[in-house]
Amino acid sequence: MAVVSKKIPAPDRVKIKTALLSVSDKAGIVELARALNAMGVRLLSTGGTHKAIAGAGLPVTDVSDVTEFPEIMDGRVKTLHPRVHGGLLAIRDDAEHQQAMREHGIEAIDLTVINLYPFEEVRAAGGDYPTTVENIDIGGPAMIRASAKNHAYVTIVTDPADYEPLLAALTSDDCQTSYALRQQFAAKAFARTAAYDTMISNWFADALSIDVPMYRTIGGVLKEKMRYGENPHQSAAFYVTGDDRPGVANATLLQGKQLSYNNINDTDAAFELVAEFAPENGPACAIIKHANPCGVATGSTLVDAYKRALACDSVSAFGGIIALNQTLDAATAEEIVKLFTEVIIAPDVTEEAKAIIARKANLRLLTTGRLPDPRAAGITAKTVSGGLLVQSRDNVVVEDLDLRVVTRRAPTPTELEDMKFAFKIAKHVKSNAVIYAKDGQTAGIGAGQMSRVDSARIAAMKAEDAAKALGLAQPLTRGSAVASEAFYPFADGLLAAIAAGATAVIQPGGSMRDEEVIAAADEHGVAMVFTGIRHFRH
Repeated sequence: MAVVSKKIPAPDRVKIKTALLSVSDKAGIVELARALNAMGVRLLSTGGTHKAIAGAGLPVTDVSDVTEFPEIMDGRVKTLHPRVHGGLLAIRDDAEHQQAMREHGIEAIDLTVINLYPFEEVRAAGGDYPTTVENIDIGGPAMIRASAKNHAYVTIVTDPADYEPLLAALTSDDCQTSYALRQQFAAKAFARTAAYDTMISNWFADALSIDVPMYRTIGGVLKEKMRYGENPHQSAAFYVTGDDRPGVANATLLQGKQLSYNNINDTDAAFELVAEFAPENGPACAIIKHANPCGVATGSTLVDAYKRALACDSVSAFGGIIALNQTLDAATAEEIVKLFTEVIIAPDVTEEAKAIIARKANLRLLTTGRLPDPRAAGITAKTVSGGLLVQSRDNVVVEDLDLRVVTRRAPTPTELEDMKFAFKIAKHVKSNAVIYAKDGQTAGIGAGQMSRVDSARIAAMKAEDAAKALGLAQPLTRGSAVASEAFYPFADGLLAAIAAGATAVIQPGGSMRDEEVIAAADEHGVAMVFTGIRHFRH
């Protein structure tokens, strides 16, 4: 049953007389303790934190001396005691609370400095089940929540980054904190425990293979506040979840200005696409604009892959995102800087290439150390009004599929390779998606159309424009393979692709009119394979 509020007004200023310090991350804790001691604050502490503070020659009382109960069970039980939680939760201006404190020897705690067991780090490092469970903090979140609930009287600090503003406030105001500051710290504290519990619950779901848990939360830590979101009138911020998947969230920004909301979205799309091409199989490049690829290609060298990707749609590539599956070298860097580009992301970069990119001060250069695994499990989420849509990551890879030839003519080995190449890209193109590919290079990309026929026609039109720009006698769609990320509901989309010059088709199959579509392919001597897998992307 909830306690009925007694509506005692919170004091504006609260003097810090006693502080409880218990942290896993010891960065800055001795310096904080030293400053608090200099202000006359009594220090309480536990375990390793007590040892660190006492080792610095500072007076500090062990919590077990306050509770008159020793730490037991390998430190699992130490602060879960009425003399700790009573000191945190007592309403100082309530006569009954004051009486209870006197009767039970409970002393008020005015400042709590706590950060939690490194559950996120242990999980990210791949800790085994027992180790991960052991790093679930119990006492820490309990004290944080107690302190944050009673922020009318207690100041709670959960982040070492807040030590400096805390001390600034105490120094300027006779070792007191304002109600406004306590409110801000309390809000941050509840968000911290929420994110921590989110990590734990999601880990359990993964560990126990619970695909649809009853409660699903998404937690993150603020990485940066942005100037704006998709548009200047929208506020935005970037949060990281602790997932160690290589990508824009964990990349190192080597140069360039802050990434925008749209930059981050597009860079993620670009890097996830290029990761479909394992570096040991050769260089690959993807150029992205508004989350859709302008061009994708493999090549004999990285610069060759870049040039071939750019050739697909050099107009749309202006101001785009470039993702590479291998270390960025000088030759590729020299080509890239000839065109205005927003972001380059690659596993690594040579010193020579880094110097070349430095000529463009605003060009963002990101390195990740490695590529994400396209086969790895995971979840994706998006918000809708009043809800959250969560699904498993689309981790199907075309090489793992049992492709079924459904036409009289089977594809040639070259056509089959182009089919697979095109279907990899279709996975990363907004639906309806149609991709023409030839010799490991996109010839035309049709994305996000309401009609699959329109996507086929737009992709063919793009190929014609590229052919004119390159001075080719005919577009690369002639003799190409075409991929559709979902089935052809009618033969018209296929016929549009055939009219553009496609000789081989890869699609999921499964339409009520599959036989009609297969018959149209047979009539034109086109080879067709079914994947049995759809790659809708919305």
